[in-house]
Amino acid sequence: MTDTAAPPATPRTPRSPIRPTPAVAVLASVMLVELSSGITQGFLSPILRGLTDTLKVSAADLNWISIANLLSSVAFTPVLSRMGDLYGHRRTLRWNLAIVLLGSVLVGVSRDFSTLLAGQVLQGAFAGFFPLLVGILRNRSGRAAESRKGISVMVAALVGGLALGLVTSGLVARSVDSPTAALWVPAVATSIALAVSWRLLPESDHRPGGRIDWTGGILLCVGLLAVMLGLGLGGTPGWEWSSPRTLACLIGGAVVTAIWVRVELRTDDPMIDVRMFRRRNVAVVSLVTLTFTFCMLGLQVANPVFLGTSTARDGYGPGLDPFAIALAMLPNLLALAAGALAAPAVARALSDRLTLVCGCLLMALGYVVSALCHTDLAGFLAGTAVAGLGTGFMQHSTRTLAVESVPHDRTAVGSGINELLINVGGSLGAAAVLTVFAHHTAAGRPLPALGAYTTSWTLCAVVSVAGAALALLYRTNQPAKDHA
Repeated sequence: MTDTAAPPATPRTPRSPIRPTPAVAVLASVMLVELSSGITQGFLSPILRGLTDTLKVSAADLNWISIANLLSSVAFTPVLSRMGDLYGHRRTLRWNLAIVLLGSVLVGVSRDFSTLLAGQVLQGAFAGFFPLLVGILRNRSGRAAESRKGISVMVAALVGGLALGLVTSGLVARSVDSPTAALWVPAVATSIALAVSWRLLPESDHRPGGRIDWTGGILLCVGLLAVMLGLGLGGTPGWEWSSPRTLACLIGGAVVTAIWVRVELRTDDPMIDVRMFRRRNVAVVSLVTLTFTFCMLGLQVANPVFLGTSTARDGYGPGLDPFAIALAMLPNLLALAAGALAAPAVARALSDRLTLVCGCLLMALGYVVSALCHTDLAGFLAGTAVAGLGTGFMQHSTRTLAVESVPHDRTAVGSGINELLINVGGSLGAAAVLTVFAHHTAAGRPLPALGAYTTSWTLCAVVSVAGAALALLYRTNQPAKDHA
């Protein structure tokens, strides 16, 4: 029944969803935030070998830096992504940057391994940067071509930050007597990013409505963290694969994850809509993301430690100092940036599926070359460059396809799912390398035998080939339509 006495609604002038901000300022701010993210992720690599002496830990223990960082990213990513879509991407990003800054300060003041790990846990919130920035960019323009270009630039800025973090940390380590002075590098970078982007990044007035599914978020975090902990420590002393604590983590984590799936299927506004994984392409891109990040992040401790190991003292390795390690890792990063920038053109020329396949095969080739040429520094670096080119293809393609599969009002969540999978894959890779290193490290020695590295490179080559096989299952389709 209609209320005829009600006066007609007065039309309202729609508010512009975007605060007018020059596009150059927005892009510069986005790049600066991603630069700080790259610096935060890359600054430790040149000084990892020195930390084995400074903090009195083994090379196998150093893998816990990656695991702690990645596991915290698993916890932060879905919550921050959903908060961005609900409460505003810029507002959430400000808090996100503040959390990373707090962790960076904690890392800077750390003088023991436990404090360093605590800081790394807070720094893991940087995983929220990318989906929140994607939300900001996509709200400015819904065109797929511009979104792909923006993501390409963001990946390049991220890689530029990794390179800058490497070089800066190496220079500080070489120039300053304090062995922990380089630990302050990410605090400086994050402070600058927070100060500059505070007012320049635009905010959207549009909110899709809904709520944060805290139950689903907690169940997801508990389940994944338990599984990752069991895999990370499995096979180490006190955590044998048949031990009660290892089995409790693996089985308990799997049960909690299964409960999470059931809860999400019954929730009207889930943290992650698991029904999306019924779609062929979503499932394929997700699995491919797990494979390439398994390798990319799994080796982020192994390679720099290898470069800093000396043949004269330890029987293998080029024995580079921190600054030389930073320079030696640049070919990989420069090739990664080139791959990310070239990926849109490659996808237009070949297709998204063949771009994924080529990226995986290039990574596999690079790891094989690294394993075969580890005694020759030039050959080894050439292998890392080839792997970096393939990684660049994968960084751009998987992130782009993840964003294009969701509507505008779920942009950050769609990107966040991909970032979550990046961290899960990286956690699996770091856990696998930790197990390999622990198996090849003699009691009382800080460094493993050479076999730990060759086994890790070979494992990553096999996983990359598996990723290429999975990528063949991808079908070219139309991006998901946006919902009003």
